[in-house]
Amino acid sequence: MNPIFERGPSLRLRLFFALVLSIGLMLVDRYTDSSTQLRSYLTAAVSPLIYVASLPQVILTGASEQFMSHQRLLAENDQLRERLLRQSGNLQRLEFLQQENNKLRELLGSAPVTEGQRLVAEVMAVYSHPFSHQIVLNKGSNDGVTEFQPIIDELGILGQVVSVGPTSSRALLITDTTHAISLRIERTGVTVIAEGLGQWDRIRLVHLPHSIDIQDGDRLVTSGLDGRFPEGYPVARVNRIQRDVSQPFLQVQAEPFAQLDRIRYVLLLWPQMELHQQGEDD
Repeated sequence: MNPIFERGPSLRLRLFFALVLSIGLMLVDRYTDSSTQLRSYLTAAVSPLIYVASLPQVILTGASEQFMSHQRLLAENDQLRERLLRQSGNLQRLEFLQQENNKLRELLGSAPVTEGQRLVAEVMAVYSHPFSHQIVLNKGSNDGVTEFQPIIDELGILGQVVSVGPTSSRALLITDTTHAISLRIERTGVTVIAEGLGQWDRIRLVHLPHSIDIQDGDRLVTSGLDGRFPEGYPVARVNRIQRDVSQPFLQVQAEPFAQLDRIRYVLLLWPQMELHQQGEDD
């Protein structure tokens, strides 16, 4: 009767055979070339297993690097977007300041005839009631502003100061229905009177005889005869002439050079002759 479990070689004997086999394989590998080819075959056979075994780690590492790279790109994109927004805001502010600077430069160099003291003021408020056009300036008697002082911009005459406080003043524009100004037709030198119509883009010439030499497109400048505005400043251009013989006078309208509905800064003038008079009085 055979036993169910047969006893195999002893552990020491198996260890001895393993050592002999290992030493034999090392000697064969050392002194023969056949083992090199065998090792390459074994390596080729095991390579797919190594690749499969390392594939999860490669996938996880790649995904982690890609995620980190994506996060880094998102962070850099946010930083660039924020920087671009700031630079865009700075650029817009720079363009605004540049426009304001150019406007002020033009304003300070806009006087064609009279040399005298000048003061730049900013418009604080605009009163645009029907037929009444007035503005409030941020300069007053503390800055030397006086009543009936002319105000201009880089395009031409705007109006005159009618009320003065310590730190602010109120000015009447040439389009106000209560305002009148003495003008001269630049082409002919003929003196005319212009009144406001309560409209931003037009004034009218009053009491013109039908025989007067006036044409569409004629430039109108200050005559200096009213004692309020210095001579030679541009005011308006004739753009409408109605010759109706049934009317006692010629109907003429003109468009102001200044854009009176979008004033930001004005220039207050002290004509040179006024300064001389002040000096003589002192």
